[in-house]
Amino acid sequence: MGLTSAQKEILDKAIEALHTRVFHAQYPEHPSPKIYGETADEDGKNAFKALRKGNFEELKQEGATEWIGEEESPYFIEPVGTKYPAFSIDTLIERAEGAFHSWRKVSKEDRAAVLIDSLDRFSKRFFENAYATMHTTGQGYMMAFQASGPHAADRALEAVAAGYEELGRFPESTVWTKPMGKYDLVINKEWRAIPKGIGLVIGCSTFPTWNSVPGVYADLMMGNSVIVKPHPGAILPMAIVVAEIRNALRAAGFDPEACQLAVDTQSKPLAKALAEHPKVKVIDFTGNSEFGSYLELLPKTVFTEKTGVNSIILDSVENIDKVIQNITFSVALYSGQMCTAPQNFFIPEGGVKTPDGVVSFDEIAQKFADFTDGLINNPKAGPFVAGTIQNPATAERTVGASKAIGGKTWLETRNIEQSIPYFKNARTQTPTVIELNSADKDKFSKEMFGPIVFLIKTKDTNESVALAKEMAESYGAISCGAYTTDAAMKEHIADEMSLAATPVSFNLVGQIFVNQNAAFSDFHVTGGNPAGNASFTNPDYVNRRFTWVGMREPA
Repeated sequence: MGLTSAQKEILDKAIEALHTRVFHAQYPEHPSPKIYGETADEDGKNAFKALRKGNFEELKQEGATEWIGEEESPYFIEPVGTKYPAFSIDTLIERAEGAFHSWRKVSKEDRAAVLIDSLDRFSKRFFENAYATMHTTGQGYMMAFQASGPHAADRALEAVAAGYEELGRFPESTVWTKPMGKYDLVINKEWRAIPKGIGLVIGCSTFPTWNSVPGVYADLMMGNSVIVKPHPGAILPMAIVVAEIRNALRAAGFDPEACQLAVDTQSKPLAKALAEHPKVKVIDFTGNSEFGSYLELLPKTVFTEKTGVNSIILDSVENIDKVIQNITFSVALYSGQMCTAPQNFFIPEGGVKTPDGVVSFDEIAQKFADFTDGLINNPKAGPFVAGTIQNPATAERTVGASKAIGGKTWLETRNIEQSIPYFKNARTQTPTVIELNSADKDKFSKEMFGPIVFLIKTKDTNESVALAKEMAESYGAISCGAYTTDAAMKEHIADEMSLAATPVSFNLVGQIFVNQNAAFSDFHVTGGNPAGNASFTNPDYVNRRFTWVGMREPA
């Protein structure tokens, strides 16, 4: 089989991007009719509607014990309606183990070819997947299209490229000659890359494909079989991906059970029992810290992305309005339901320096509230940026935040009420903005998750940096933003946050936001603080999924 010339070109470009870390995107992120076809959006919408009518048969996983599904659209507050085949854990494990022993012997070229083919198949369903993502996660359309489609596919390709590169790091064999004086000792040596076994990928409800596909594709690229266990609230986007992986495996003559979908319900979860099964050797998890920390204690190879407390440090700026516009957008984007969303804004009590003088804490707080309100109230932008609230508990927590937390409320949360049809009944909450003091650590030292923002008054920028570092070291952080025009302070922030293993975005304005994370360039989660123990997709992310085993004999 092997890689076609087109697939080889795709892979080579991806590997080059991994090394150079420059911009690279295999799959266009803009849902343009000129790129994807004039009818692509309408076709995708109709395909999604068709999937709502019954069983998701295209997985072709035979022998289901029942068909289940409890997804709800946060836009319409009604069931999505799709049902998926359910299986016993023993069945899933038995099939995964059987497929593993054939898949592990497939060459890296053939594995890469199958996986790139699956991404090509998936790319033809980006619009369908966008609507599936909208109506399970509550994301706005553009984010649903980009994050669950092209960006996820780029992350998957990144994992394939990283795995392919590592599998080729050492020769398969060599003749080893050691001079021994009158004669040479000659030994034939061989090395085999042996995958760990069965992988398990446990997905989250807010980014069901973006967070899951790196682990799925890394497992498969390294020769492991994989069981994909999406969050019961967001199954359909990942079901589409798994279906296309299975189609690609089947088309190439390989066992499709190398990749299986495992579904469950909130009342009858599977994740813990699957994770504890002795045949499962590799686990990828995105979700809450409690369960993630439990998984990390298991005697397995575990990759986690957990909760974190992300910070913004304000020191000095060139243009305060442009800065506030940027950070309020970052807060409003998907209503703060992003692992990279900022929560704690550290602002000196003496204000923020600008070329036109110092802007006081209260002025900044008022601008923050006004700009946030202005964005949300814009019917052409606000609803589409904020999307909806995926989980009712998140909405309830946001509504009760100001009363439960205390402190001055600069902006109270409310529902988004717009004339846009699919927002009329939607579960929405605008950001709530609460003022705290640096002494209120007990209030801002945990992730609130959702559109809850703390403006924290500090003695000076040095205290702001110390607190941001402390939060990252103690509770984890995936992102950090900083604004300073002082070179020495910039280096201080970079050095301190580096020690807390937290990447920093400096002085972002315009169309680049702290929430955004680029494939082939940014390492998502460093693995160096409590927010997670892994990084997408450095060599360690793929190397730990297999091991080198040597054989030797006299020549």
